[in-house]
Amino acid sequence: MARFELKLPKMGESVAEATITNWLKEVGDKIEADEAVLEIATDKVDSEVPSEVSGILVEQLFGKDDLVQVGQTIAIIETEAVAAPAPETSSVEETAVPEAAAEIEKTIEAVKETVTTAEDFSGSEKFFSPLVKNIAKEENISLNELENMAGSGKDGRVTKEDILKYIEDRKSGVAATPQAIEAPKPIVEAPKAVQTPEPVVQKSQQAVPVSVNGGDEIVEMDRMRKLISGYMTASVQTSAHVQSFIEVDVTNIVKWRDKVKTAFEKREGEKLTFTPIMMEAVAKALKDFPGMNISVDGDYIIKKKNINLGMAAALPNGNLIVPVIKNADQLNLVGMAKAVNDLGNRAKAGKLKPDDTQGGTYTVTNVGTFGSVFGTPIINQPQVGILALGAIRKVPAVIETPEGDFIGIRQKMFLSHSYDHRVVDGALGGSFVKRVAEYLEAFDIDRDF
Repeated sequence: MARFELKLPKMGESVAEATITNWLKEVGDKIEADEAVLEIATDKVDSEVPSEVSGILVEQLFGKDDLVQVGQTIAIIETEAVAAPAPETSSVEETAVPEAAAEIEKTIEAVKETVTTAEDFSGSEKFFSPLVKNIAKEENISLNELENMAGSGKDGRVTKEDILKYIEDRKSGVAATPQAIEAPKPIVEAPKAVQTPEPVVQKSQQAVPVSVNGGDEIVEMDRMRKLISGYMTASVQTSAHVQSFIEVDVTNIVKWRDKVKTAFEKREGEKLTFTPIMMEAVAKALKDFPGMNISVDGDYIIKKKNINLGMAAALPNGNLIVPVIKNADQLNLVGMAKAVNDLGNRAKAGKLKPDDTQGGTYTVTNVGTFGSVFGTPIINQPQVGILALGAIRKVPAVIETPEGDFIGIRQKMFLSHSYDHRVVDGALGGSFVKRVAEYLEAFDIDRDF
């Protein structure tokens, strides 16, 4: 038998950790190669971790809701090892091998008797990360020491740096006794809530609400909805939201799409929706107004080199996710359509990778999909703007011609631009959405795709 270490795989350049949400296999279960062993979640995407080998799951090193770093071993799988043919031995060797084995067994038993049982930290009311607990076990740090250790993390949590400094001080004789160590006064003891990526809504201590009339159904938010709730609340509290609206005549775009969509699908194998056409115009406008392609970090403005467009997508369960089209300004319409369809389809199927939702510099959301004429979207932090696409409608409009004005039926839509007034003034926010509208209204009805 051989033991294989299943590690948390690398999930993208910007993803360093994930939370275990569910074990699909229990200790003792047989696992086939490429079969999913557990489910994990980052702050944006849920995914599965498959096994690289076939064998038996013999150990789970982390539990449900534990936070795991990329590259950490999360499980041990026992595999079938091909036994090498034993070389021929003399009678003296045949006698010596069992005697040597017996000596080794005696040594192992003697060592076992001298090793103290590893400290169990499960009884503590404080939260300690798996990494901190592992270090504590390896260094024979007691639960009492760990609970009284001053932590510099969020809500006074003990970090890797805290415990390593404590070990270093203890070895040099500087560390105080456990009773003398106190947590900083302003820090409140960490709640027993599951550790989730920032920003989060911590699990409250209040009782579950009770239906007054007995007919109401009370359902706890799922993990993703709690995260969305935290992100939206944090964004409103962080950015000074202001909106600009503009009406756009997209008659030429509607006529052109009706004319070419069948040929487009036949040649490219992709459906042609309005979204990639809109995304193309937004990418062009961001090149014209790089002041919208920025992010905010405290008192600093970060000017982004790449234009990475986030595309808000609704999931079948009603939740929202924002996959990102990287380097959108470098794509032609065909490339944009393929990227939009690929991300949209994988989002619906729950097949997005963590890196698919990272690195966005500006976001577009299509509220018109649900019949809304316009909306006031909330900024996706730390970006500074988001554009909502309203429904395309046939409306009566004044048409100006050299012969005079007349009323005609046109295809129109509203663009709603939310931007962060801390760093984007009305002139920039308004000029940007006006430029998007100009690109859409100037669409060449005779263009090729």
